[in-house]
Amino acid sequence: MATEYGQGYGWDDGPGFRGEGTGERWHRLPTALRAPIEARSLREFAYLMLNLPISVFAFTFALTMMSLGAGLLITFLGVPVLAAGLAGCRGLGALERARARALLGLDVAAPEPLRMRKQSPMGWMGATLKSGASWRHLLYSVIHFPWAVFAFSVAVTLWTTGWSLLTYPLWFWVFPMSGGQDGLQLYGDEAHHVYLNNPFEITVTALVGLLLTLATPWIVRALTLVDRLLVGGLLGPSKLATRVVELESDRGVVVDTAAADLRRIERDLHDGAQARLVALAMDLGLAKEKLTEDPEAAARMVGEAHGEVKTALQELRDLARGIHPAVLTDRGLDAALSAIASRCTVPVHVEVDLPARPAPAIEGIAYFTVSELLQNISKHSRATRATVDVWRIENRLMIQVVDNGVGGADADTGSGLAGLTGRLDSVDGILVVDSPVAGPTRVTAELPWRAA
Repeated sequence: MATEYGQGYGWDDGPGFRGEGTGERWHRLPTALRAPIEARSLREFAYLMLNLPISVFAFTFALTMMSLGAGLLITFLGVPVLAAGLAGCRGLGALERARARALLGLDVAAPEPLRMRKQSPMGWMGATLKSGASWRHLLYSVIHFPWAVFAFSVAVTLWTTGWSLLTYPLWFWVFPMSGGQDGLQLYGDEAHHVYLNNPFEITVTALVGLLLTLATPWIVRALTLVDRLLVGGLLGPSKLATRVVELESDRGVVVDTAAADLRRIERDLHDGAQARLVALAMDLGLAKEKLTEDPEAAARMVGEAHGEVKTALQELRDLARGIHPAVLTDRGLDAALSAIASRCTVPVHVEVDLPARPAPAIEGIAYFTVSELLQNISKHSRATRATVDVWRIENRLMIQVVDNGVGGADADTGSGLAGLTGRLDSVDGILVVDSPVAGPTRVTAELPWRAA
C-alpha cells in the first residue's frame, strides 16, 4: 500500500525557503520559477542520481545469485543459494522503500511477512521461495536497472546542460583566455567554425539554458513517477495480501461487535426483565400467603404484579426489537424504518426506493445504522426535522440521513459513529459524515448490495 504526502511543489522546504518576509515573498513566485531550486526538485534529482549505483548493485546481486542458484539446483546447494538471493532482494527492497519515503515522500507499506510452518532453516527457505513478495522484489531488481540507466542519463544531461547554458555569460571567457578559441563551439568542420561569442549569441544561449532549467524539474518529476509506480507496485504488499489483512481486521470487528451485543443483551436481561420477574415471583408468593388472611391486600398485590408483568413484557419486546425486529423480517426496510422514525423525538420523513429486498444481513445492518443515527439525532442534534433516504445504485445500497441540527458530529472521536464505521467496514461498507458546526448534518452510508 502506497501513500504520497507533500503533493505539489508547495512543501515546507525548510528555513532556507520559508520565513517571515522572505518566505512569503519566495512563495509569491510562480511555481515554474521556484521549481528548479526547490527542495522537492533537489530531492527528486538526488533520487535519480542514487538510482544508478543502487540498481547496478541490485541487478548484479540478483543476476549472480539466481544464476548461481539455478546452476546448483542439481545439488541441494542451489536451494539455499536461491533463498539467500531472494532474501537479499527483500533487504534491498526495504532500502528502496526507505529511500522513496525520504526523497519522494512515498510511503509504501512493507510486504506481507514470510509464513513459516515451522521455525527452522528448511521452513525459512521454503517460505522464502513460496513468497510472491520475494519474487516481486527480484523482478524489481532486474527491471529497475535499465530504467535507472535511462533516467540517470536523461536527468544528468538535462540538469547539467540547462545550468551550463544558463550561466554561460558568467564563464564563456574561459575559452578565449584558456582554450585559445572565441567561445563555446556550436559547429565546426574543416572549413567553417561557429562559436557563441557575441552578445546576441550569448544571450540566446542563456535563454535556451533558462528554458531547459525551468523544464528539467518537471521532466525529473515525470521520471520519478515511473519509480513511484515500480516501488508501489512491486515492493509493497500485494492486493491479495492487503485484502486478507482487511478481512482479518473486519473479522475481528465482527467478533468484537457480536461479543458486545451479547454482553448488552445479557446485561439488559439481568438488570431489566429478569429482575422484574424475580420481584414478580416474590410478590406473587406474598400474595398467595395473604390470600386467606387478607384478600384485599392479596388482590392489591396481584394487581401490582399484573403491572409488573406488562412492564416486563414491554422490556422484552424492546430487547427483541433491538436484536432483530419482527417488522423488518416480515415487511422489509420501508416498514421497519418508518416504525423507528415514528419513535424519534424529531419529525422524520422516510423514503425507501428499492427494487427488491437486500440480503437479510445487509438489511439488518442498514436498519441498525438508521436506528443509531436517529437515536443520535434525538439525543444530541437539537434538530427540528430529519430525512431518511434509502436507494440502490448498481451494486451498492445507499443510505442518507440528514438533519438540520447544530452539527459538529465527528466519527473520529470514539462516539457511536465510530462503532457504526466499524460495523460497516466489516461488510465493505463506508460511512461518510458531513457535519459542519451549526449544521446541517448529512451522514451517508454505503453498503454492498446482495439480493435476498
